[in-house]
Amino acid sequence: MHPAYLVVIFCVLFALVLLAATAATRFLESDRQKKVRDMLRTAGGAPDLPESTILLGWGRGPSQGLSHWLSQLPLLRRVQVTIYQAGLTWPVTTLLLYMGLAAIAGMLLSILLRTPFFRELWTLALGVLFGAAPYIYVRRKRAQRLRAFEEQFPEALDFLARSLRAGHAFSVSLEMMADESPDPIGIEFRQLFNEQNLGSPIDVAMRNMASRVPLLDVRFFVSAVLLQRETGGNLAEILTKLGYVIRERFRLKGQVRAASAHGRLTAGVLTVMPVVTALGLMVVWPGYLAFMAGDKHGRFIILGAIILQTSGYFVMKRIVNIKV
Repeated sequence: MHPAYLVVIFCVLFALVLLAATAATRFLESDRQKKVRDMLRTAGGAPDLPESTILLGWGRGPSQGLSHWLSQLPLLRRVQVTIYQAGLTWPVTTLLLYMGLAAIAGMLLSILLRTPFFRELWTLALGVLFGAAPYIYVRRKRAQRLRAFEEQFPEALDFLARSLRAGHAFSVSLEMMADESPDPIGIEFRQLFNEQNLGSPIDVAMRNMASRVPLLDVRFFVSAVLLQRETGGNLAEILTKLGYVIRERFRLKGQVRAASAHGRLTAGVLTVMPVVTALGLMVVWPGYLAFMAGDKHGRFIILGAIILQTSGYFVMKRIVNIKV
């Protein structure tokens, strides 16, 4: 097959895989997010406010060329938000460029390796795998940043509660915490303070923070602050109890991870063992797999084993991934 055809086929398949993965993720998360939104809307007792554009540099503002135009597309806008949540300053075009270069490198590597069977399929598979690597890196950075924020959040709530007990206003407490806290929580609370300090209503600024940091604990914090502003109450006591609840969730999450450690280890061993066995056979008896790959039925057996092994890994990962 001509290399130009391979490039065209890869681009089409990559776009379809990306769209399918996004649609599947949104389908799986839509019900849970709807329940959370309904719960917070009930607790807040107020309709959604219009979103402010003050200091939201991760998707809105004056036109900035191709990056801004691409970031307005629904799918790429979600990618741009993911990049922002990862703590990176890339425009979406930079990520797309990295993914395209990595995909081309994967396809060239497959051509150089000269796989003995299903060459076009291996070329496309390596192209998709290498092309997805930059996006996977962004997702991992996002998960690490959100995890760091979640770990720092109880201490931030205690800081706010102590500052309120000392007689400071809520806005002053936000500024003090933004100055004293490390990243990433310091950056997010600094942006929250700057938004409301530049004239954005505190309700809108708080909801913008909940959009930037998609954590359930942050949504509870926003809901508690907005509810206290409407109905009154001891905000310092509310924040102290919320910090206690978050710490208890961390403790329960640690117990769940300890209980599921055996399952995660088993999933890793069962996934790696066939690969290690195949590599060992290639070293001890090089002609064994080559003879199997040369047979028509053997090729489909190898392909089926790869597909089933990959499916089994994702199924086991989903089983041991218990959300708390």
